[in-house]
Amino acid sequence: MWQAKLFDDEFNEEFPVGIVNVASVPKLSPFRYPGGKTWFIPSIRQWLSPHIRQKHNLTPISPEHFVEPFLGGGSISLTVASERLVKNTTMVEIDADVAAVWQTVLNIEGGEWLANRIASYSLTIENVEALLNDVPITVRERAFQTIVRNRVCRGGILAPGSGLMKLGEAGKGILSRWYPATLAKRIRHITTLRDSLTFLHNDGLATLATYLHDPHAVFFLDPPYTAGKHGKQAGKRLYTHSELDHEQLFDCASRIQGDFLMTYDNSEEVRSLARRYGFDMRLVPMKNTHHANMSELVIGPNLEWLMAPRL
Repeated sequence: MWQAKLFDDEFNEEFPVGIVNVASVPKLSPFRYPGGKTWFIPSIRQWLSPHIRQKHNLTPISPEHFVEPFLGGGSISLTVASERLVKNTTMVEIDADVAAVWQTVLNIEGGEWLANRIASYSLTIENVEALLNDVPITVRERAFQTIVRNRVCRGGILAPGSGLMKLGEAGKGILSRWYPATLAKRIRHITTLRDSLTFLHNDGLATLATYLHDPHAVFFLDPPYTAGKHGKQAGKRLYTHSELDHEQLFDCASRIQGDFLMTYDNSEEVRSLARRYGFDMRLVPMKNTHHANMSELVIGPNLEWLMAPRL
C-alpha cells in the first residue's frame, strides 16, 4: 500500500498551527512566485495523513491522484511528489512562459540542459537585457528566459511591465536571487520525480472539471487572488492570466467527489462564496519572506483537523 511519509515534528498530539516561517521549509521549486505556498506545506502534510484524519474522526481518504489546477511555482505539488504523499500528481498551468519551464524540467534531457545552462550563465545587466529582449525559438530557450526573468525581476513577477531589481539584498541588485548551483540542483531533483508527475499546459478550471467525479482524486486549489476590488488590481499586476470566474470555481469545488483544499485572500467576497456553498473556513497564520506575520484563508469541505481559527 502506498503510504504518506510522516514527519513526527509536524504531527504532534494537538496539531496546533503556529506561524510558519517560509525560510524553515525545504525549497524544491526553481521559481520565486508571487503568492507562493511554501508556508502551507506543513498543513498539506497533515491533510494527507491517515493518522491525523483518524484522530479527528474524519472520513478516511485513499488518494491516488493529486491535482493542482493553478500550479504557478509548484511548491505544493513538488512536495507531494517528493515525499510520496500521493502516488500520482497532475500539475496544470495556463501561462505559456511558466509552462515552458515545467515542460522542459520534466523532460530528462531538457532538465539537464536547463540545469547546465543556468549553472554556466554569466548574469550581468548587459546579458540579462539582451536575453529578455530576445524572442526564444524553442521551449527550452523560453524556459531559460523565464527562469532568468523570474529571478531578476522585483518580487519574481512575470507579468508584463515588471521591472528589474535595483538594490536587492545588500545592494546586490539582480544577483540577489541568482543562485545557479542551487537552481541546478533543484531542477535535477525534479527530473527524478518525472515518473510520478504529469504536467498539462491547460486552463485550470477546464482540467478541474475533468477530474471532479474521481473519488480517489484530491485537489489543491490556489487560484490567482483576483476576487474583490483590491484583489483584481493586484491580480493584474502579479499574473499574466489573472482573470478567473470565482463563482464557477466554487461550483466545481462543490461537485468534487474526493477532497480538496482551497487557499484564498481573506476577503468578504470569498467568505460569502464559501458560506453560500457550505464550506468550512479557517484563518491560517504565516510569515512571509519579509518576516511579516500574515494570515490566509483556507477553505474545504471539513477542516476539523486544521487547528486554526474558524470563520
